[in-house]
Amino acid sequence: MHGYNGYGFGMGHGMGFGWIIWIVVIVLIIFLLVKLYGSQNNSTGREEDRALEILKERYAKGEIDKQEFEEKKKDLR
Repeated sequence: MHGYNGYGFGMGHGMGFGWIIWIVVIVLIIFLLVKLYGSQNNSTGREEDRALEILKERYAKGEIDKQEFEEKKKDLR
């Protein structure tokens, strides 16, 4: 081993700090992907909740009967 002060082909120099940065970057990417995926799922849930609220309002106003309410409620799930 003639080069790199006895460390072979450069392995071992600066590995500590470099690996920490890569781990932080990977964790941040995973965190952002989870947040993005989670926000998409939550918006769908809110849309379904809003649709059920509208359906309940229509039933309360008498625009639809009980049978139609139950059918549409089943469709939402």
